[in-house]
Amino acid sequence: MTSSTVPPAASPAAATDTGLLLLRLVVGLSMAAHGSQKLFGWFDGGGLDATGEGFEAVGYPAGWTMALIAGLTETFGGLAIALGLLTPLAAAAVLGTMINAAVAVHWEGGFFAPGGIEMPMLYGLGAASVALTGPGRYAADTFLPLPAALRPHRLVHGLAALALAVVTATVVLLFRD
Repeated sequence: MTSSTVPPAASPAAATDTGLLLLRLVVGLSMAAHGSQKLFGWFDGGGLDATGEGFEAVGYPAGWTMALIAGLTETFGGLAIALGLLTPLAAAAVLGTMINAAVAVHWEGGFFAPGGIEMPMLYGLGAASVALTGPGRYAADTFLPLPAALRPHRLVHGLAALALAVVTATVVLLFRD
């Protein structure tokens, strides 16, 4: 059987697109759930007031505002990753937030969960992977009316998104006491 006779659903591209969809759904919906803990107190979360106190306890100024920013970033960045919508930017938002979580909250706990950097590292690297590979065919990005030069995913888009995440996360970390 030659590559021209392989059914589309059995092609390597279909397998890659399905794998990317699965990765996007798991990382994106998990992040959205974490964000809703911060914003609304859902899933045994603390809500904005308790989360804001937690931000202040690890040295961030204006804890409530930082909780709101983190909650919105995780919720909407996660949903956008799951949908494959504006994928490099959504991935940058999640990665930047996870860099802050790893450094400010989990670093002292070592590697392994629940207290270590394991979970924010996995979520952050999952988002980075999607930024670098693109969302695949099963994504809202494939339906956006973009100029021809921006339509196909390019490695440079992912690298620019990762650079944006690292720079933004570093600036936010510098505001800590």
